[in-house]
Amino acid sequence: MPDGIEKDIAYLYDGSFEGLLCCVYESYYQKEIPSMIFDYDEPQETLFPIKEIITDHVSTKKVELSIGRSISEEALKLVRLCYFSKTKNREMAILLFLRLGYKIGAPVTNMLADDVVRTITRIAQNVGRESNYYMEFLRFSEYDGVLVAIIEPKNFVLPMICEHYCDRLPMEQFLIYDKSHKCAFVYQNGEKRFIGLTSLELPEAGAKEEKIKELWKQFYDTIAIEGRINHKLRMGNMPKRYWKHMTEFN
Repeated sequence: MPDGIEKDIAYLYDGSFEGLLCCVYESYYQKEIPSMIFDYDEPQETLFPIKEIITDHVSTKKVELSIGRSISEEALKLVRLCYFSKTKNREMAILLFLRLGYKIGAPVTNMLADDVVRTITRIAQNVGRESNYYMEFLRFSEYDGVLVAIIEPKNFVLPMICEHYCDRLPMEQFLIYDKSHKCAFVYQNGEKRFIGLTSLELPEAGAKEEKIKELWKQFYDTIAIEGRINHKLRMGNMPKRYWKHMTEFN
């Protein structure tokens, strides 16, 4: 990939992964490195001229394929994980990583002494860790035959965990509500969709559901070995911010 010229310019895009890849495409073909990249939903004050990047699916596909071919599939995975982060300036982290990757090739993902590589790796690991936690700690409750779970993640991990639950609960109808990012994933009769949801009002849980919750709490307390309780270790393995929506702690 040819070296780019750093320019006092800001890229504005639609916030989608496809749109971000179009920013990469624009940077490559214009041989320029913007000072910042931000999306419509997160406006930022800037004195730089703004260049609006239109999402073009042809350009998106070219960039996505080139990452796998010219760098590696591992690099593409890092980019996807970083995109789902809510870390400030994640877009620039992705752009700089890919520019470096096009020069170095597959070895770039192992160059952890490099600030650019170390930054995107740290962000990706954080997102991956949080998504794994939500595959372990998610708790569903039943309301009129529908399973409902609420999460409040720091990163937008909902697209990363939904397939896990579709595979585990193929015959159920369920909804996972991401309260932090005002989005819900709905699985019904084998159909999957994401919907924007500013709030979620749930009815009172039925007697059967309340009984199941009490039994689960009793089981959790009963199997604990009092002499081996280690609160510090438990918070290390099960961070306290996840407890709010876990049945055994409510």
